[in-house]
Amino acid sequence: MKVILAEKPSVGRDIARELQATNRHEGYMEGNGYAVTWAFGHLVGLKAPDDYDPAHKRWNLEDLPIIPPKFELKPTGDEGARKQLKIVVKLFKQADELICATDAGREGELIFRYIRDWAKASAKPFKRLWINSLTSQAIQEGFNTLADGHAYDNLAQAARCRSEADWIVGMNGTRYFTVHYGGKNTLWSIGRVQTPVLALIVRRDHEIEHFKPMDYWELHTIYRETRFKHTAGKLVDQAEADALLAKVSDHDLVISDVQQKAAKTPPPLLHDLTDLQKEMNRRWGMTADQALKIAQALYERKHLTYPRTDSQYLSSDLKPQVPKLLEALKALKGPEIVPLDLAGLRFTKRMINDAKVTDHHAIIPTEVIADRLGGDEAKVYDAVVTRFIAAFYPDCIKQVTTVLAESNGEPFKARGRVTSQPGWQAMYPHLGKKKQQPDDEKDDIADQEMPPFAKGECGPHAPEIKAKKTQPPKRFTEASLLQAMETAGRMVDEEELKEALKDKGIGTPATRASIIETLVDRRYIRREKKNLHSTDGGRHLISLVADERLKSPELTGEWEANLKKMEKGAYPPEQFIEEVIEHTRTIIGGHDAAGTGLGPCPLCQAPVIKGREHFGCSRWKEGCRFVLRTDSLGAEVTAGLASELLRNRVSLKSQLLRIDEEPVFGKMTLADDGTVAYEAVEARAADKGKEVLGTCPACGGDVVESTKGYGCSNWQNGCSFTIWKTMAKRKIPKTQAKKLLSKGESDLLKGFTSRAGKPFDARLKLEENEVKFAF
Repeated sequence: MKVILAEKPSVGRDIARELQATNRHEGYMEGNGYAVTWAFGHLVGLKAPDDYDPAHKRWNLEDLPIIPPKFELKPTGDEGARKQLKIVVKLFKQADELICATDAGREGELIFRYIRDWAKASAKPFKRLWINSLTSQAIQEGFNTLADGHAYDNLAQAARCRSEADWIVGMNGTRYFTVHYGGKNTLWSIGRVQTPVLALIVRRDHEIEHFKPMDYWELHTIYRETRFKHTAGKLVDQAEADALLAKVSDHDLVISDVQQKAAKTPPPLLHDLTDLQKEMNRRWGMTADQALKIAQALYERKHLTYPRTDSQYLSSDLKPQVPKLLEALKALKGPEIVPLDLAGLRFTKRMINDAKVTDHHAIIPTEVIADRLGGDEAKVYDAVVTRFIAAFYPDCIKQVTTVLAESNGEPFKARGRVTSQPGWQAMYPHLGKKKQQPDDEKDDIADQEMPPFAKGECGPHAPEIKAKKTQPPKRFTEASLLQAMETAGRMVDEEELKEALKDKGIGTPATRASIIETLVDRRYIRREKKNLHSTDGGRHLISLVADERLKSPELTGEWEANLKKMEKGAYPPEQFIEEVIEHTRTIIGGHDAAGTGLGPCPLCQAPVIKGREHFGCSRWKEGCRFVLRTDSLGAEVTAGLASELLRNRVSLKSQLLRIDEEPVFGKMTLADDGTVAYEAVEARAADKGKEVLGTCPACGGDVVESTKGYGCSNWQNGCSFTIWKTMAKRKIPKTQAKKLLSKGESDLLKGFTSRAGKPFDARLKLEENEVKFAF
């Protein structure tokens, strides 16, 4: 029996249908000599530190770095996932041959290899299905050309090393920063990829908020309804601008030269995943995660090719299929395809380039036409179809006119452009509707229509001074952040790293959306319309990370370059992991060597350290008297809270303080003279329309229902009070949450399950603003 493993049930059923394995069983399809089963993504993952040693349940700096002698696996996911894993393992043990049909990429390979290892089936012969779409033809051709599974051993090694490297840096970095700088209930999450991405956003926000606009002036003039600009551009001295204005006033403008040329713009490249995500964000405000999920769904329904690709090209073997595909797409885009000569299509290197296609080609539609889509699915599908058709249209040609002039010896220039042949831009009418706004910081070509000018002509003009200010950089949107992640090579010096980042960037096309979502979920960044902003917590975390390599794309570049070499068998896995371990030791062992302590003293900037009872300046022997008491304003000032005050001059979260023996909810502040004060924060009311379940015992805000719990609506101000909807594997009904808030204790609830798997009954009780079990 041949056992085939797909990554998802829907893909498994498609494969089973093509192989005529039509007998249904729980968790798999069987027939014609095949058993087709499936995973739910990752069914097996790396063990946690406390799985190796129960002592690691308690986080201690002395235990770091935690490096398992050999990485081991364990089941992941919920009860349904574990049940499916048992079915897969049973089939693997019975199999004569295995066929890996997970997604054709690094992560899909890892899913199969981990499950195969868990099932102890590594000795069994296996094949690899590698396809770009899930159409009937692609599946049949794929099974006719199955590759030996060991041909992908190097890819599997790279996948394992990526997984283990993320574990080593993430587990150790998170434990180190949380224990060293964390306060009560504060987790500082560190990641090989997420930390440099967060640093990008924090730095951009810092640049914007500390930007000091500079005044400058430009000399413009209007002649024959055309705007000319003095070629000096920005003038930082107003007196100089005024002098130029006086010099050209009352003098004719003389045309000294007229230059015309045709500017050709080729069609845009086909979509890779990142490019598709950027377009969806710019045009429709979709998040990267939304665009990926929609593209993945359309792939699984056979309408698009594999979406998690980093290539914008097609391989030459697809040439014969393209005319047939365009013919099929006439049902959807007839008027747009009719002008194309399907028998004589123009294939350029911007479309067909075998050297630019590695695992997968660009995202294109399949012959399974989707003509009944709506909403966001229709927008994503239309973007891919339109880009594919536009690739065969001629270049867009614009006539660009540059007119040089002078007035009393001062040079001026005007530019304009007119579209003479729209070419591929005819497929994008919205591009023509957007009037280009000239950027104050750039001398862009303006889309002004210009009358015909003749060299030597002259006449009166209307000069004027334009007073302007330099502008700060723009906030990151998901589109511009994806661009920064994709082209991170611009931020490193070494040529080899630049090339690695050019190809893969920070993260991969398959992971960039999840990185952004992780930062949002952990409240390190937040969305405001299309813009991404770093939160106080995100900024504080970056301020804690002294090792610049952990915040920069260089670390990701080095590792991604070596992983790419490993995929080709040109880099030893053992050396890769040893370098990761050594770097992690450097992060942990050398972090305090930066000499920052908990943060800088507000009086003398020396590091602040923990004393016997309180925190104080390390230069106390030299006379600095700064002390931060551990009971300031009636709060428990932990090392983490001290670090927040020293680095940010304000606590990240609001908390209950005691001012003149009265409870006050607010944020602690630290002044330049070392004085501790507070900013009172008004308890936040529930959003309109939300049912208020009770009053938060921690801050007085309204408690409302959320996805996973009953939490304080004051969470944006730092209140973390929550009654989780599921505790010890038992659901907590809303009625009991209300009783807990009003009475301080719930009814006796039956059916809890301990970590050891033993049932127990208990009441829920509020103690020190936390929910505890009362027996």
